[in-house]
Amino acid sequence: MDWCRYRFRDVWRLDAPPAEVYAVLERAEEYPRWWPQVRRVDPIDEWSGTARFRSVLPYELVVTAREARRDPAAGVLEIAMTGDLEGWARWTLGPGGTGTRATFEQQVIVRKPVMRWLSVPGRLFFRANHALMMRAGRRGLCALLAERSEQARENGV
Repeated sequence: MDWCRYRFRDVWRLDAPPAEVYAVLERAEEYPRWWPQVRRVDPIDEWSGTARFRSVLPYELVVTAREARRDPAAGVLEIAMTGDLEGWARWTLGPGGTGTRATFEQQVIVRKPVMRWLSVPGRLFFRANHALMMRAGRRGLCALLAERSEQARENGV
């Protein structure tokens, strides 16, 4: 087993239509507004940017992300990453009850030296850190979608 490889899969049930969720998720530069652990996103060009992440553990991850797939009809957003994490991440959106079923998948190899050095004893903590980050992201996205829904109701949309 390569202790520096990670695969994650998270499913979020969201109370908004897939098109509305997609419209939020495709704007990566706005993630810091609603996802507390996404500290900063700086566009490089129309298809790429750098992102900084920090959760409860005392380290920051910096990646350069490049758009690999943007398919609104299929509900898919995918990026390729280099930097402290190398690999890919993908959102797949579809109907889920009265809202959206958002599936986040990620496969990465850790390149950050301290995380590689601590790969065996720290693996459980790194996975827990990811879970906490995802939980906070879901809460933030739910709050943003609810706020937008309320504004639309107030505006008669």
